[in-house]
Amino acid sequence: MNWPILLDYAQRARENAYAPYSKYRVGAAILTNEGHVFSGCNVENLSFGGTICAERGSVMAMAAVGDRVIDSVLVVSKDGVTPCGMCLQVLAEFASPKCSVRCYSESGEFKEYEFRDLLPHGFRTEEVSRTDEAG
Repeated sequence: MNWPILLDYAQRARENAYAPYSKYRVGAAILTNEGHVFSGCNVENLSFGGTICAERGSVMAMAAVGDRVIDSVLVVSKDGVTPCGMCLQVLAEFASPKCSVRCYSESGEFKEYEFRDLLPHGFRTEEVSRTDEAG
């Protein structure tokens, strides 16, 4: 895993964050099993429900080109927080079984996690029974 490359992408994305309300800028980068890197930044909206987190922005960019499996996630914020619950659920849709997550602070300190430890009982496709029957 080339964490320095992901860190560079996430830091550059963070510089472009649109956070006029919270002033809390976040950048994220994901590496896919195809070897592609996608980045995103948080984009706030006056209607707070319309806000998009950096991690979800990265996933949307990944899906737009057809990649579907995330190997690694890197997030940069002021204090190195982990992805929020909504982001974890979106990442879970595509995270490989061995997906790892690094969360960096502005000072360069980081913590590394296995994705499964951040969302141990996530709502995952393989755990949901699907049916074509109505009702």
